[in-house]
Amino acid sequence: MAWRNRAMSTESFGSLRQQMLAEVAALTIYASARIGKAALAKPVMDAIGSVPRHEFVPVELQPYAYANTPLPIGFDKTISQPFIVALMTDLLDLNATDAVLEIGTGLGYQAAILAKLARKVYSVEIIEELGRQAKQRLRRLDYKNIELKIGNGYYGWPEYAPFDKVIVTAAPDLIPPLLIQQLKPDGRMVIPAGLPGAQQLMLVTKQQDGKLKITEILPVRFSALDGGESSGSGDS
Repeated sequence: MAWRNRAMSTESFGSLRQQMLAEVAALTIYASARIGKAALAKPVMDAIGSVPRHEFVPVELQPYAYANTPLPIGFDKTISQPFIVALMTDLLDLNATDAVLEIGTGLGYQAAILAKLARKVYSVEIIEELGRQAKQRLRRLDYKNIELKIGNGYYGWPEYAPFDKVIVTAAPDLIPPLLIQQLKPDGRMVIPAGLPGAQQLMLVTKQQDGKLKITEILPVRFSALDGGESSGSGDS
């Protein structure tokens, strides 16, 4: 009976995951005028569809794991809504050879998505307990190409820089210069930035000469990434 209940639960999660994908696809069409496309890349949608989001939320919230909404993960942090995760991942335009820096591990969901699409993911989380839990969850699910670090994401991870892509899941007022420095020429960064209540999701492209092209995508609301003193990093 225990096996049967577990199987039914897995089947139920699979069905909910398909509903989540359909909602992400619908929201993409709705936002197409802002984001410049009516569909996200198939590899991104495949990654979203293959990662068990219920494994990256507190157990009491697992029934709600596939709702298109942020969910609390403790320490006043949340796991981002699936549409935002999918959109930010799509904007990175990942290649299989990419090394990606993620600022704000949370419980590891975004890192798991990235790991499906990139060669290596380097993820930084300031809250030690969240970082510890993320490491346990990712290890249990056998993700081998993710390196985790407890630290202040404002500083990036200079030991492994430069990175092909950078993704930030907490919002600084201004884009941190150190993260720009750690991005390769022709690299992409996806980051929310701005004052609370006026944040924009931004795509930053670093050109060969070091100049930046910054495109505002859409309004968002993330927890704060405080400059150099304390980071609000985490899936948010």
